[in-house]
Amino acid sequence: MSSYNALIHQYRQAFADADIPIATIRAYMFELCNDAGVNLYTSLDKEADPLIEKTFHDGIRRILEGEPMNYVLGYCWFYGYRFKVNKDVLIPRYETEELVLELLKIIDEKEKKPVIVDIGTGSGAIAVALKKEEPLLKVLASDISASAIRVAQDNAKALKADVEFLVGDMLKPLIARNIKVDILISNPPYIPSDEPMEHSVVDYEPHVALFGGHDGLKFYEQIIADAPKVLNPHGLMAFEIGYNQKEHLMEMFKKAFPQAEVRVLKDINGKNRMLFVDFA
Repeated sequence: MSSYNALIHQYRQAFADADIPIATIRAYMFELCNDAGVNLYTSLDKEADPLIEKTFHDGIRRILEGEPMNYVLGYCWFYGYRFKVNKDVLIPRYETEELVLELLKIIDEKEKKPVIVDIGTGSGAIAVALKKEEPLLKVLASDISASAIRVAQDNAKALKADVEFLVGDMLKPLIARNIKVDILISNPPYIPSDEPMEHSVVDYEPHVALFGGHDGLKFYEQIIADAPKVLNPHGLMAFEIGYNQKEHLMEMFKKAFPQAEVRVLKDINGKNRMLFVDFA
């Protein structure tokens, strides 16, 4: 039998050869131990639990084949909450946590709790995190994928978050039900269809949640066209964007909504990542 530390070091060279961050090995072991109630950092030199050891070897092989660690685990952490993920949904990125943080700042400044919708919700990470942080909010979320909505519903149930989910293409489910909202949020697919991607992303994550047409702007254009049908006066739209899409998107939104303030914020890495359209 091997110690936890020996198991971790066993795969260091294989990960280096596969150009996968070596820190992934320890992160994966940490999650397995945490689920089993084992404190990895006080147990590094102790003999590994046989079940953890077997699960570790099996999972590491999948990760070395290119499968994202979070799909191997079956969950990821987002804004401090654990979300179920599988191949029906995109794995939430830490950059999107910054969008949630900025939205919470905006919500805190409002006298009345706004009605919010998350378009293209995927795992439900944005919608559920907002509801958990601000329980008095009315939060809706939509996705074209019924399979993704089932995952989002599971997450909302597990986290005891009362979110209303709708299946349909972008804003169409809201328009069909004549639903009006104060804040429209979306982290739409914004990667150009011909942009080279890591095979671990292309081979495993759902393409419908990744690619936004030839220039990556397809879904922003759809939202621009339909937003006036669902957004209340003095409302707000908030988006995650590609780091190199600022100029195009600002031009698009300013042309469509000349009366609104359009601004872009950088993420923690200094990249243009969040776009806000404020009608206040």
